Amino acid sequence: MKLPPDITFLHLIAITLIALAWSGYSTYLAILGKGSLNAQLSVVRRRWMDTSMNREMRMPDAVLLGHMINSVAFFGSATLIVLAGLLGVAANLKDVHRVVYDLPFARSTSLELFSFNLAVVGIILAVAFFLFTYALRKLIYTAAMLGGLPENPPKGARRDGLVETTAIVLTEAVKSFNSGIRGYYFAVAALVLFIGPGQSIATTLLVIILLLWRQMGTRTATAIGRYVELLESDDDGKPK
Repeated sequence: MKLPPDITFLHLIAITLIALAWSGYSTYLAILGKGSLNAQLSVVRRRWMDTSMNREMRMPDAVLLGHMINSVAFFGSATLIVLAGLLGVAANLKDVHRVVYDLPFARSTSLELFSFNLAVVGIILAVAFFLFTYALRKLIYTAAMLGGLPENPPKGARRDGLVETTAIVLTEAVKSFNSGIRGYYFAVAALVLFIGPGQSIATTLLVIILLLWRQMGTRTATAIGRYVELLESDDDGKPK
């Protein structure tokens, strides 16, 4: 693909940073280890699957899983609508290009670079859409596995294996969904390319800081960490 004539090296750095930040986010969390919010919630989901086998009626589990499926389906549909809007913009590219760069804060560029920036945003949203649909498929797999869990099986390797595998599929579904949500954050950073590559780099770094802070530094993360500690302790607060 031929690059726009006025694209700069800083512009390419900004796009590369967005790609690396988004694709490598899970790796960064793995480095953080057990302290991250996502790691804590994987423990909660495993306990959920274990507890569900003790219930004679699993309607609460079905309702919770149904809410998750509806949420993922909503984001998938919304992303598809946004992509359709971008196609509409592409159909009137010259007019949109003129309107955007009449704004005082927008950096004037060639039509080719404007199209390139728009394509970057579109690609991010397209990948997010596929992540949402994949998350939806994984949740449907989880629903089938949850429905197939036996009632009150004896403790042992079989029970642990059933719990572990079901929780893994659910966690993988949530990972795909979360990655799609993060796509919206990085799409904002890509939109800032229309203002300038330096501003886009700064926005990407702010997005990374915000996402990591939500994983480690919020009251929500602290409360969930404490919740997991209590789940893994006995009635006296000692680890099991």
